Amino acid sequence: MEEQGPKGFTVKDRRKVSMQDVDRETPQAATADPKEGPTSEQQEKAERRFDQASEKCEQKRSTPLPEVSFATFILSLSSSALVHLGEIPDPASQKSEIDLPMSKQIIDTIGMLQEKTTGNLDPEEERLVKTLLYDLRMRYVQKCQK
Repeated sequence: MEEQGPKGFTVKDRRKVSMQDVDRETPQAATADPKEGPTSEQQEKAERRFDQASEKCEQKRSTPLPEVSFATFILSLSSSALVHLGEIPDPASQKSEIDLPMSKQIIDTIGMLQEKTTGNLDPEEERLVKTLLYDLRMRYVQKCQK
């Protein structure tokens, strides 16, 4: 029998856009001094590019997203905590599963935000955070006691 060279396989990239086709630019933050972060000019340029890209992407959406505010952010975090507490089904899997360590981390994150924003929130935002934290902490305690 005649010995042939090593057999292998061929990889073909079938993606529509390859990395060579993309106008790539070194991220500005990576070129900035890590101790000081990006310059104001770099931040402004990144924000302009982000705004342009998000406008383009938003045109493709059929339903608008809710306004970005502190309240919607906190409500989003609390919804995630409720998913991990098994109180509401996971939107992706439609299953209710309990993950207490993850729910605790989210609750602790909301608590940290409460501390860091003290004196900077309007009364409605303060009441929202206080109420949500109380509710989430009590639900967590109930789940831990089972």
